Amino acid sequence: MQTSSQAPADPGAEDSTNRRRIGIDYVVTAFTRWWTIEVGGTVDQAAVIEKRRAECELSARYLLMTCMSAGIAILGMLLSSPAVVIGAMLLSPLMDPIMGVGFALAIGDSKWLKRATRSLALGVGLAILFCAAIVVFSPIQTVTPEIASRTQPNLFDLMVAIFSAVAGGYAVIRGREGTIVGVAIATALMPPLAAVGYGLATLNSTVFSGALLLFVTNLTAIALTATAMARGYGFSTSLSEKQSQLQAFLIFGAFVALAVPLGLSLYRIGWEANTTRQINTIVVETFGGRARVSDIVPDYSSKPIRVSATVLTPQILADAERLAGSAMAERLGQPVDVSLTQLRVGTSAQAAEEAELANARAQEAQAAQQAQSIAERLSMLAGVPEDDVTIDRQRRRALVTARPLDGASLAAYRELEGRIDATEPEWDIRIVPPLRALPAIPLDEEGAPTAEGRRAIGVAIWAQRRIAIPLQIAGTQEQTQAVREAFAEAGIDFVQDESGNGPSDAVALAWSVPEG
Repeated sequence: MQTSSQAPADPGAEDSTNRRRIGIDYVVTAFTRWWTIEVGGTVDQAAVIEKRRAECELSARYLLMTCMSAGIAILGMLLSSPAVVIGAMLLSPLMDPIMGVGFALAIGDSKWLKRATRSLALGVGLAILFCAAIVVFSPIQTVTPEIASRTQPNLFDLMVAIFSAVAGGYAVIRGREGTIVGVAIATALMPPLAAVGYGLATLNSTVFSGALLLFVTNLTAIALTATAMARGYGFSTSLSEKQSQLQAFLIFGAFVALAVPLGLSLYRIGWEANTTRQINTIVVETFGGRARVSDIVPDYSSKPIRVSATVLTPQILADAERLAGSAMAERLGQPVDVSLTQLRVGTSAQAAEEAELANARAQEAQAAQQAQSIAERLSMLAGVPEDDVTIDRQRRRALVTARPLDGASLAAYRELEGRIDATEPEWDIRIVPPLRALPAIPLDEEGAPTAEGRRAIGVAIWAQRRIAIPLQIAGTQEQTQAVREAFAEAGIDFVQDESGNGPSDAVALAWSVPEG
């Protein structure tokens, strides 16, 4: 007779497992019942949905407030004014259609989803185009800190959007509308769109793509979190159980798809911050701990990494750059190009601090003197008072609109700008010329621009960028092909004159000024 080699199951262990399973099922059932009756059952779903539907409708008020919010946002960002940007956040009506998209997804209402999506798409497109138009006609087109801060979204931005969306969804469902004000500031929907418009107007792909990613992050997080909140509160839906499971899977997948690139961006930002601290420490250690780093600017985008720093030290070290570069390369595992400006100071910490302050004051005075010199020269060349010269010392930019000078062509104004710009390589010098005749573009026997023609094209491109009026090209398609390609490559607006009245051996240019 054979005996089984398996030991009999322990009845006590099996009973204990069953009791735990029953206990868990009881807790889950009790919580589900409490949530359904005490939480979800107290929400007037019909009233919430009706209000959400009404606020998603496309109206003149919605379009007007979108334009005003976008205009305030881009002006605040160009002026680098956080207070103005916050005002644009509060005015923005984009939260309504985004919430509408989320609730429409939750209850499975395709008609509502289409209307909310249409309102959102038109609002987004209008905001981008309106901001781009303002930037095109703005004399200030520099990337300010307010714009730059919207070009590097990371995982923290996604978390902020999710937390804000949870608060916003709760406020909408429970009737706590006052909370939406804080949600509008936290998610900041309009400033990224304004930055997208800036990137479009200036053809800055870095600003455009980074700001667009931030807006898509906020949009997706708010809409999908609103969907999850509505389903969690038991809003009735026309979706089947299988469709609900698919919806939950897609929501989870969308968050994962956003989290991966944003997480990598956060890692990159953290790495740069930690590397900057290490570089600062290495510079101080190179001088035996007796130096003080006044200013350090690492450039992580270059290959190899470039580091420039101003060091206040009691003793000048001839080979400091070599020693610091070797230490940084060993610590970071990659070559580093180091440039150190050494300023000799006393040995005490107070002397170093005083020297640092004196250096800062000297730099400020030098910058003021340089700006004054530029303003004087520009006013003299442009024939206008110094008060008519716009000087932006922070961004190192100077702009002046020149008065008409007898006999001066557009090429002459360009030459004047080039001369003063060459003396100030760190400044962006711009002279806006008067509306003068554009030069003709001579062609060779093969129909290509001659050397003189290429110079004329350069003058025309420069003048259009300053005056911002489209150019009109007269000539046949064959004659103007090379010229049109040059303008298109430079991003210059032009209009083809189909009359064919241009000269046979040249392409004629004129300003496309509307009649009347």
